[in-house]
Parts: sequence; structure tokens; C-alpha cells
Amino acid sequence: MHISWLGQTAIRLQTKYLDEDVVLVIDAYKPATGDFPRSLSPNIALFSRGLDGSVVATGQKPFILDTLGECEIKEVMITSYPGEGSGLIFKINAEQMNLLHLGALHKKPDIAELEKIGAIDILFVPVGGGEHSLSAEDASDLVTELEPRLVIPIGYHCDSDPKAKPVANFIKELGIKPDTTDKKIIIKKKDLPAEDMKLVVLEKNI
Repeated sequence: MHISWLGQTAIRLQTKYLDEDVVLVIDAYKPATGDFPRSLSPNIALFSRGLDGSVVATGQKPFILDTLGECEIKEVMITSYPGEGSGLIFKINAEQMNLLHLGALHKKPDIAELEKIGAIDILFVPVGGGEHSLSAEDASDLVTELEPRLVIPIGYHCDSDPKAKPVANFIKELGIKPDTTDKKIIIKKKDLPAEDMKLVVLEKNI
């Protein structure tokens, strides 16, 4: 699986179905400032805050999920759960891995509700504070409680989210040195840590 961060809470995943690439994009919202991909052609598009301000996919019509529900497309299983207010949280199962994207969560949720989602292999957690992210402290506490095998912070300072706090604040709170800092990671189930939690910080990649 290929994982890229597009800025804000936007993530691009690329997985395989038979010999076909399957592209899933989460929270492709056009920012008020900064760079964002001019065109996106995903097979699947997930939106945690509705379709207002979303970047319209070109080249093909993706399956879009922006409400509560469950679906399976090309061996990618997706379940959306209630987030904060009218927002959504997404659980994605692909390549035998469970990924959880917390959307634009900016208040620490009821941990008992999140634990019902089950074991998490990869957690995308917004860490930059403000309207669409948790504070570094709350994000760190949540990660500690959920115990994912791999943590990927999102929603931190970049050119398209200049008001967000830097990711360094979250790294300091969590107390784990990032395993890697790159524009993209490629990961398989066998690469996930068996014991200690791993932190991966991604550079914005458009």
C-alpha cells in the first residue's frame, strides 16, 4: 500500500485489486491558500465534512462516501462512523490492514466509542489544533489510548494550512522519534511493528 499526505486532513492511498491499482482519496478539500493537486482521479473518494469545497475528481467518476454507511469496493472495505458534530470517521480495511482516519476531529472523543471500532493497524490523527485538528496534547493522549501499530499525523502546519501548529509539537508530546520522514511510504502488513508503536511523519506530497 502506498500512502501520501496531501495537506490538511487529505490522504491518498493506493492499493491493489488483482493487477489493477485502486486509488482512494480522503478529504480532498480545496484549500483557501497553498498548493493542492489540480486533478484527482480516485476510484473511491471519502469526505468527512460533506462535499462543500471538495475537489471534483476528473477522468472517472469515483464512488463517493460522505454519509454514515458501509461498503466494499474492489476488496477495500470502508465503514464510516459518527465523528464530531456532523463529521465522520472512516475505518478502511485493505491488504489485511485496518486503517482509521479521524477526519477533522478537534475535540477528544469518547474512547469507549472508538474502541468499539476494533484493533487499529494504522491511525491518521489530526494534530495541528484549531477548527479541524486535535491539540498536540489531546492527539498524543488519544494515540496512547488507542495503541495503533503505526501513527501518521495529519492536519499540521503546511502551506495550505498555515494556521495549524507544527508537527514537532505532537512529536514532543508523544515522545516517539519518527521512523521516517518522506513524501510517501510503501507499507505491507508484514512491515507493521509487532510490539513498539511506530511514528511516521509525511511531508506534503502533491
